[in-house]
Amino acid sequence: MQDLTIWFDGGCPLCRREIALMQRLDRAGAIRFVDVAGAEPASCPIDRDALLARFHARENGVMLSGAAAFAAMWRAIPLLRPIGLAARSPLVLALLERTYRVFLRIRPRLQRAARRLDR
Repeated sequence: MQDLTIWFDGGCPLCRREIALMQRLDRAGAIRFVDVAGAEPASCPIDRDALLARFHARENGVMLSGAAAFAAMWRAIPLLRPIGLAARSPLVLALLERTYRVFLRIRPRLQRAARRLDR
């Protein structure tokens, strides 16, 4: 069994929605989810600001960020496992990382829109 921890920004409405979905899909409880916004400093293996700026995971003791962290999460969820396995290809992972970097640039606007929906 793999050891997988995911750190996410619980203060981000987009992140909360996505992680809620991942938690529902993780029926086996294979993933430990840590809300960085509410976590104790000891729960953060790297600088909290870095954890809030990009998606991070630790898979079997290896820290991952960005698309690689998403791929690790997907591999742990049976429904999404094929996507996570495909991301083991350097070409696929590079494409996912490029897409993730575009998302990071538009994330603030998407967060504002999601907050309006939450009202």
